[in-house]
Amino acid sequence: MTGRFRSRGAPGRPGRPLGGFPAPPGRAFRIRAGARGGGPRTTPAPCPRGTLRSPAPRPRPTDLFADLLLAVLSGQRPVHCMLRHTAGRAYDELAWLAEHGRLRTRGTRPVVRDIGYYVPRPGAIEAFARIGAGDRTRAMAFRLEQGPDLRWRCTAVELGGPRMPRAADDG
Repeated sequence: MTGRFRSRGAPGRPGRPLGGFPAPPGRAFRIRAGARGGGPRTTPAPCPRGTLRSPAPRPRPTDLFADLLLAVLSGQRPVHCMLRHTAGRAYDELAWLAEHGRLRTRGTRPVVRDIGYYVPRPGAIEAFARIGAGDRTRAMAFRLEQGPDLRWRCTAVELGGPRMPRAADDG
């Protein structure tokens, strides 16, 4: 897969909570009585002997990071929630972009419409996302690198699209 371009469209994109991960294979989340509506305690149905459950497909790191970055840049989540998911200057870039509200809109919540990525070498992904809010479309590019602990971290983030005029005090 090294050096190939991939793109994923919005229609086939499954809905999931921001930054949410599926349950580990063979396990399911339990809901306690009194939590979330007070319903009865539920557990998964047992598998018949001799059958195997197929593990839930793991979301791509590009999908997870696109959702996380969009939530921060649109003001839905605070910037500090990305501290453990960034490396190098990416956190500073993200803080600056979030502070200047480049993706904040009135009325229409921005959504990820499409994601594409390129793998320049193993352990690195350069990705782009098309962000839509109403009839406006913006571009977001970010780079992910896998560390020695096998966790993906964002090392760069940029926004494209119509530029807002900078104030005189921004430098």
